[in-house]
Amino acid sequence: MFKAGGRPGNAGKLIAATRMAEDTPRPFTWCTNHWYAKHMEEDPLALENQVCFALSIAARGVVAVYKPLLEPMGLTHPQYLVMLALWQRDPLSGKELSGLLRLDPGTLSPLLKRLEATGHLTRERDRDDERALAVTLTPAGRALRDQALKIPPAIVSRLDMSLDELRTLHSSLTRVIAAAHQES
Repeated sequence: MFKAGGRPGNAGKLIAATRMAEDTPRPFTWCTNHWYAKHMEEDPLALENQVCFALSIAARGVVAVYKPLLEPMGLTHPQYLVMLALWQRDPLSGKELSGLLRLDPGTLSPLLKRLEATGHLTRERDRDDERALAVTLTPAGRALRDQALKIPPAIVSRLDMSLDELRTLHSSLTRVIAAAHQES
């Protein structure tokens, strides 16, 4: 059962906070916000304290910022990531692409099929190894890069962060990714 104060066992603290608010010229909201901020630091399970929550919300938000920029190009964000990898290192094997994007083949395959259907890339068996898939940009896929050059500055502008801030964020996230993928 939830008691006053939002968490079990904190009714007394809320009553004390209410009395303090009544005895001081500060508005009641200051007192409850102060109590909330103080106790959220102490609660390791508070949603607001979770790194996973912040990363999840940030990822969804950033992908949403990309969406209107990618739609005129006919790309989704995952397809854009595939194209970025190929613009950097064309051609790539399916395995290399899967590793670069950290996507399993079952997730990557539909992305490649869709990009092939739209004429941005081709998928062919590697001549040297029939088991391997060679993914290559088409001329239309290469030409799409010119439109994509407008995206990074638009993202920087929309996020309203300096390049130094974004580089620091990228560095921190790269460390998080590395730590999360370490084998125990």
